[in-house]
Formats: sequence, structure tokens, C-alpha cells
Amino acid sequence: MSASRIKSNEVPSSARSARSGKAIRTVLLSATLLSPAFPAGAEEAKPPLRLCADPTNLPFSSDEPGKPGLYLEIGQAVAEKLGRTVSYNWYKSYFGKRTVRETLLSKQCDAMVGLPLIEDFMGPAVIFSKPIAHEGYALVGAKDRKLAGIDDLRGLRVAVQYQSTPQNLLAMRDDIQKVTVLSPEEGMTALEQGKVDIAFIWAPVAGWLNKTSYGDKYQIVSTEGDGLLWATAIGFAKPSGALRDEVDGVLPSLQPEISALFAKYGVPNGAPVKFGQMVPATTSSVGASEPVTVGQATAAEKPVQTAAAAGDVNAGREVFNGTCAHCHGPDAVQAERKIDLRLLKKRYADDMESTFWKTVHDGRPAKGMPAWKDVFSDDELGNVYAYLQSVQDTGGSN
Repeated sequence: MSASRIKSNEVPSSARSARSGKAIRTVLLSATLLSPAFPAGAEEAKPPLRLCADPTNLPFSSDEPGKPGLYLEIGQAVAEKLGRTVSYNWYKSYFGKRTVRETLLSKQCDAMVGLPLIEDFMGPAVIFSKPIAHEGYALVGAKDRKLAGIDDLRGLRVAVQYQSTPQNLLAMRDDIQKVTVLSPEEGMTALEQGKVDIAFIWAPVAGWLNKTSYGDKYQIVSTEGDGLLWATAIGFAKPSGALRDEVDGVLPSLQPEISALFAKYGVPNGAPVKFGQMVPATTSSVGASEPVTVGQATAAEKPVQTAAAAGDVNAGREVFNGTCAHCHGPDAVQAERKIDLRLLKKRYADDMESTFWKTVHDGRPAKGMPAWKDVFSDDELGNVYAYLQSVQDTGGSN
């Protein structure tokens, strides 16, 4: 028995009882002082509304207190209407559907603002609020230039994002000179440097850059057409229908505030210009909020099925379509041969596997291919390889 324990036993019982009573009264008093005061019959404070967000994705979201971003400010406004504070789960949005799976669907947060309101976006696992806005591509040019339709681009140099809807839309127009860029930032730079006359790029980023970097120098004209514009909403995991209904109840009263926030961040939200139908081709996404338009291949485009490597082909297809399809095409259907992954076996023969692993591990930054070794496990990448083996074209020559 320890010395301290012996000394405790030597204290008279009456003194110990007095001390114990005093200690209990002190603890109760402290608890009373530290507890929030609620009026009689009032409910306890509601838990915070947990938002999934990218810490470095302006104009949408940021972990900078002075510039939280459009989506976070919308989320804050919704939470205030619901009588709740907000908290954040930060995760890079570059990885699209993977981000949604790792955060919203893994119960790391309650809601994600700005998801594309399209039928094939992760339904039915994800449910949506009423629409909050429309986002898409825009024409960016000098304020005195007419930009009312595709014919106004005739004879001009137009920056288009690589493997995007605008690139596909203009592909058959020989009277329009296309200048391919890899990002909206690059498109705005080309416009500023006089290398192009118009940029046909992702509107939210174009508007934000125009406001913050170019002194509102350019007009930003939203476009409407197949794959050019879509509604956005607040997404929830399927079991959160009650919360979704609460949010839907307050959204109508927030529309003036939401419109003001779009203007604050320079994101176009006005009437779009009708732009017709795009050329049938694979479209892509740039940024977490832009959806991948997943089309169905025609019979002639269907990949030839071959024996798959060890690995889960279905899991590999899911990862591929959620992450890789924005460049290489949904289900690997890609008309541009140099990035058509159905030709890997023809192109690399026995080196196909080693080339795959080197490319996905290390990336090809100069060609816009990021490294994936820190994002996906080798098992997940092995599933992707198994899927790619299953779609290799075995006929003809490269």
C-alpha cells in the first residue's frame, strides 16, 4: 500500500465527509457556471452543419477565413437559417466522385454545396436539394465584342479547354481557329496576352479571375446547350432526407442572398446564350463541380472484350469512370488515338503493364497527367489495369 494511501486512511471520517461534501458542491457549482443557459422549455443547441469542402478551390471554397468561397458562404447562410453553426471536412475536390465517396458518403460531413444536379451523378446514393444556380461554360472576350452565338466566333482564334464540351462543339468548324489550353487559367492568360480573341472556358473560374486578376476587363457570357450548362444543388447522403427537406424549406428565402454571393465572387449566373448542339464526342470535367457527361458508345464504338488481368474489373471500371474518364473517355471510349487507352496493348505490347504502372505512379506532368500513387492504393490501380485489359482493341493495327 502506498504512503499516500496510508495517510488518507489516517484522516478522521468526519473530516473526510466534510471535505467530500465541499468538493461535490464545488463541482456542481462549476458545472452550473460552465453550462449554457437555456430558457425554461428551450431545446439544446443544434449540432453544427458539417460541410464537405476543398481548402484551395476558389471561387468555390477556401480555408482562408477572409475568402471562404461561394459554396461555403451559401452553406453558412443555410446553416444560419436553420439555427446551426458550421464545421468543415476538408478534402481536395479534384478527384470528383471519389471526393464525394470519401466525405459525404462516408459520413464525414452532412452536405456538399455545388454538386451537379444530373440524374446519373452518383444516384441514388446522393440526393439533392432544390437547384441553387446554373453553372457551365462561358465565352470570354472584350466588352465591345458581340458574343451572341457560335457564328460570332467565325474567323477568330478561340481558346478551348482540352477534351471539353467547347472543344467538341467547335471541332467541325473549320472557320474557327481552335487554340487548345489545359485550364481556364491558361485560357485567360492567352486572352490577356493577345494569343487568342476569345476564350471558351469554364465560367466560374473565368469570372473569378476576371474579377480578381484582370480588373473586370472582360465580358463573361454564359452559354447554353448540350453539355454546356447544368443546374447545381446541395448534395446529401441518401439517409439524410430529413435534413434535405429542412434545407429545401429555407432555400427560397435565400435566393437574393445567393445571387449576391455569385456576384461577389464574379461567377456568372445570368441568362445564357443559346449555343446549339455539340458534336457527338466525349466531354470532360474541369474541377469538382463540373459533371462528367457520360454518353453511351454506339455499337461500332463498343470496346472489344478480352481476358482481364487479376483484379476486380468492375471496381476498376468504377474508379476509371469516376477519375480517368474526364480525359480518356467514359468506359475508355475515346476518339483521339493518342489518349485512347483501348490501344495500350497495340502500342506497348509486352511493355503494357510496366508502362501503365510507371505512368500512373509518376504521372506525365508535361502532358497534363497527374501522379496517382498518393491517391489510390496499388490494389485500386491494379483493378484499373484489370479493367483496361478487358477493353483492349485486338483488331487492326495502330
